[in-house]
Amino acid sequence: MAGLYVSALSISHFRSHQRGELALDPRPVAIFGLNGSGKTNLLEAVSLLSPGRGLRRAAAEEMARRPEALGWKLRYVLAGADLDTEVEIFSDAGAARQVKLGGKAAAQTALGQLLRVLWLVPSMDRLWIEGAEGRRRFLDRMTLSFFPDHGAQALIYDKAMRERNRLLKEQVRDAHWYVALERQMARAGAQMAQNRAAALVRLLAAQEGAETAFPAAHLEIMQPEGAQASDEADLLAAFGESRFRDMAAGRTLVGPHRTDLHAVYVAKGVAAKDCSTGEQKALLVSLILANARALAADLGAPPLVLLDEVGAHLDAARRGALYDEICALGAQAWMTGTGPELFEGMGTRAQYVEMTEAGGVSEFCMVSAPQIG
Repeated sequence: MAGLYVSALSISHFRSHQRGELALDPRPVAIFGLNGSGKTNLLEAVSLLSPGRGLRRAAAEEMARRPEALGWKLRYVLAGADLDTEVEIFSDAGAARQVKLGGKAAAQTALGQLLRVLWLVPSMDRLWIEGAEGRRRFLDRMTLSFFPDHGAQALIYDKAMRERNRLLKEQVRDAHWYVALERQMARAGAQMAQNRAAALVRLLAAQEGAETAFPAAHLEIMQPEGAQASDEADLLAAFGESRFRDMAAGRTLVGPHRTDLHAVYVAKGVAAKDCSTGEQKALLVSLILANARALAADLGAPPLVLLDEVGAHLDAARRGALYDEICALGAQAWMTGTGPELFEGMGTRAQYVEMTEAGGVSEFCMVSAPQIG
């Protein structure tokens, strides 16, 4: 698991990219180009190295280049730890996404055992002021980075809950229909709750004593009143006790799917939702960096880090501090920005990719470190 990075990437008919190839080394990757040139599409391709649906949470058919819709293919070479590993991720026209490791078919969950991928994208900038669903997803992405089986437990829980919700909507009152589903939910839900709590402990520890230009955040997992049960026995009892109330609502009202994440800017004692836009962004960056530090300590190597439009809401001093921390971690961070000036100070510490777009086709090429100023 130590030290893997993307040493080669080839793209075929993915999003706005018709074809393209990159040969890379372990340094951070600075990607620049005008809006609409395909920068985020390139990051999305890298994000698919993580289990799940990538940074846009898109279905396979949505990723196919239009208007051809021929299907798409991504090929990566992961280097480091004295080995090269080839990964292929592809979708034939209209088919589900498939994964191959070393030329052999593999489950998406196998990717989480191979390497870890973290990301921060502009849609997350409103995380602290919008609904709990986004914060819960953010928490689960961080948790998944520490516990690759967390996604499998969430799938088990969600599948059983959907079936339970169907019974509730149909006003099924026979308890025997619910028991097996609630046992599955309680078992998987308890594991989810334990994973989330353990992930927060690691994140908070990674913030302590870290010398950083980014503010520390105190994090707390919150549950709606009456939904605090988190171990298997208590969850099972809570599902049984809430059944008739759930039937009236037509959905499950207790359980880890109701979790929320509360954050406080430690130095100011202010809830994240009440901070300025710049402070909220800085808190997010701080958490991604803490997540990366914790993983580096646990695994002996940093994760891949994807930072889309990372310069937004960060002043020049904080951008420089971010780049210093990324380089100190030794992470292959993929970062995007509209112009090379946003990566001032990186110099030869990074490798650079310039994006262009013509006629709806995105193209990219490696370039030397830009001369800025």
